[in-house]
Amino acid sequence: MANAMLLAAVLVYFLVLPFSALALTQDFCVADLACPDTPAGYPCKKGVGPGDFYYHGLATAGNTNNLIKAAVTPAFVGQFPGVNGLGISAARLDIAVGGVVPLHTHPAASELLFVTEGTILAGFISSSSNTVYTKTLYKGDIMVFPQGLLHYQYNGGSSPAVALVAFSGPNPGLQITDYALFANNLPSAVVETVTFLDDAQVKKLKSVLGGTG
Repeated sequence: MANAMLLAAVLVYFLVLPFSALALTQDFCVADLACPDTPAGYPCKKGVGPGDFYYHGLATAGNTNNLIKAAVTPAFVGQFPGVNGLGISAARLDIAVGGVVPLHTHPAASELLFVTEGTILAGFISSSSNTVYTKTLYKGDIMVFPQGLLHYQYNGGSSPAVALVAFSGPNPGLQITDYALFANNLPSAVVETVTFLDDAQVKKLKSVLGGTG
């Protein structure tokens, strides 16, 4: 048993050591978006300049003329290669009056939301007990949404709402529950079975969100 534990410790040491050395000897790794993404991030780009650490995309309001009356403008690694390997990214959230960001999850990052304009009602659901944590957020307020947990935001005021969002990863991912269930070709009978919704409700939602089957 002692020999097995020693072997495990040695293996962990040699697995972690190269990454520790990289962190100590390399200041940054701007993403080379011409190469495929990997679980460890993009390969490093050659010929880095000041523009690789700058992004102006969040200065423009997103287009909220859509079904949910909301828009997310990302500054993830795909738009902002300088965040590659740094464990951070950002986004801008615009929500028109009556707009909503439906229940969704970010599989690869926690989220910190900072309200800059308007009023946003937000909440998340714990995975262990399905406890709901909700709060009304006003200008200057922040709220954290732990990684992987279902959460939502909607405009709770009479004027457009804007928030800046920080993520604890360069590519947080996004899966919206409604779209995952009703915006694809998952057969209606299966959706009805796993959601306890009736056929008419499922077909209505599929029609609204563009699903088939």
